[in-house]
This record gives sequence, C-alpha cells and structure tokens, in this order.
Amino acid sequence: MFTGIVQSSAPVICINKKDNFLTLSIKLTKHLLSDLMIGASISINGCCLTVTVINNNIISFDIIQETLYCTNLKFLKIGDIVNVERSMNLNKEIGGHLISGHINGLGKIINIINLNNNKIIWFNVKDKLIKFILPKGFISIDGISLTIGRVINNNFCVYLIPETLRCTNLKNKKLFDFVNIEIDYQTKVIISTVEKFMQNKFNN
Repeated sequence: MFTGIVQSSAPVICINKKDNFLTLSIKLTKHLLSDLMIGASISINGCCLTVTVINNNIISFDIIQETLYCTNLKFLKIGDIVNVERSMNLNKEIGGHLISGHINGLGKIINIINLNNNKIIWFNVKDKLIKFILPKGFISIDGISLTIGRVINNNFCVYLIPETLRCTNLKNKKLFDFVNIEIDYQTKVIISTVEKFMQNKFNN
C-alpha cells in the first residue's frame, strides 16, 4: 500500500525490452535506498512494482505485458522522469490517501493552464472511469494523491501547488501525454454497490 505522497522523482537509466516483457532501471536518491531489498514493492508512476535488482543506486523492475498494456510505463524513454514512493510505513505520519498501486486506466492531458504560483491540468478519461471521478474526491495521478477539481463530461481537472510541481514529474508533462489513473477504492465500492442495487431493483 502507498499514500500518494511522492518521495522523489527519478530518471530512467535503462529499458530492456523483450517479447511481452520489459526491464526498467531507474536511479534512486540515497534516502530511498535505506533497507531496500530485492522483492520490495515500490510505486513507480503509481504502479506497484517489485524490485528485482539492486546495483548500488540503480534499481531494476521486471514489467509484464498486462502492466504495460494498462499503464503509461510502455511510453517511457531513457531520461524520462518517474514518480517514486516506497511502500507505506505505519509508524510514520500518513498523508494523501490509501493507494494500492493497481492502475485502473489512463488519462490523457487535454489542457494545461499556467497561473501565478499554481497550475491547472485537465485530463480526459474513458466512460468506465469518469463515473467514479467526483468533484473534491480523491484520485491518484501517476502515483500522486490529488483532489479532483471540476468534472465536465469525460474530463476533469486538478489544481497543483508549487510544492507538488517541484516534487513530482507533473511539471514535465505536455499536452496529450498519458498518465496513470487509480480511482479511490472507497468511492469505487460505493458507486458500484449502488449501481448493482439499482440494477437488481429494476430487474425485479
């Protein structure tokens, strides 16, 4: 489990592609290497990945076809910056909201509005996701815990403060880039339960 409070951004050092498979290597900052072991879970752009190789400060992950299909990891290039969060520690303050690291789908950036001291980014998502995206609700975008701003049709926006831009890769995003979306689990359960109840009621 994760909190959506990104601890660092890291550059992609190496990408080794094979059939339906990819090994991703990134360069971690020193403070994230403490007690890190092979088999540990780390959130990379919001995706829960397993550490397979530790070579000094170069950390590698194996990514299978299903993860590539569902996420923006398939678009990564050497030199790209990813958001990094190590798994949640219950002995520390927990900010953000609970995130599983299981991506529900992709969002496409359709507008970027730069204002004094903040930024607004608009995303477009598919029908299957938008029903779970509610104003002032939680959402994870590339592993960042954010509050949803406005929702119009299949589009929604988030408002970003300078600290979020400083600590994450959202400052590097461009129009039509894809981001990983994880819906707040509690919101998903409530809406799905109500839908199922209403469908059963209507059928009966």
